[in-house]
Amino acid sequence: MVVLILERVPVGLRGELTRWFLEPKSGVFVGRVSALVRDRLWEKACGEAKEGGCVMIYRSNNEQGFQIRTWGKTSRKIENFEGLLLVRTP
Repeated sequence: MVVLILERVPVGLRGELTRWFLEPKSGVFVGRVSALVRDRLWEKACGEAKEGGCVMIYRSNNEQGFQIRTWGKTSRKIENFEGLLLVRTP
């Protein structure tokens, strides 16, 4: 499963992502895609986000069971604390 959260991005980008994901809330996309499709959609989202930000959470084989990627200006920061990913709010 993949969760993609977009902040302050063009509406057109959100529209394109609805081809691959469900959008249960504005800017939050959820779906199940292959690793290749996931990586290509991440590149597309980051390339078209302009002044916005992107956060992607996806399944991974680690202690937490998931991995987090961030790009751009997001409202929250991801901190790596001895291999444990934590969210910091400013």
